[in-house]
Amino acid sequence: MDNDEALREALRLAVDPAGGVSVEALRELARDDDATDWDIATTAARLGVNPHTLRYYERIGLVRVDRDGAGHRRYDAAAVRRLVFLTRMRTSGMPISDLRRYVELVDDGQETVPERLDMLLEHRDTLRAQIAQLQLSLAATEYKISTYQEGPRP
Repeated sequence: MDNDEALREALRLAVDPAGGVSVEALRELARDDDATDWDIATTAARLGVNPHTLRYYERIGLVRVDRDGAGHRRYDAAAVRRLVFLTRMRTSGMPISDLRRYVELVDDGQETVPERLDMLLEHRDTLRAQIAQLQLSLAATEYKISTYQEGPRP
């Protein structure tokens, strides 16, 4: 493989990695069945976070969680959907202060949609810039890997 081919393949792998994002992966996270509630362990496992994170989000007012007769947390579909959004935003680097502001705006009603939209548009721009930098870094890594796997050139 010549240098240009190696660079093209590295770029392809950086832009279209195996196991990328799929609708099914998001659907798995975004519960839309209202039939049953999840306990904290199930919710944390499904979201890939620690139960302490869920307790923290509740404590600082990002999510409201009902309790059963024994006082255990029960996460309904609406709480899980909110937590999916919150955990994705945290993973993407959105600060807790911005998440708090966003949740306040949601709780304040429909008239805050323009401000929420502005927040998300700004975050999207930040993410796109980060993704572009990460894809370039991944492409450079893929290129180096391919040069090492080919071995020394004669």
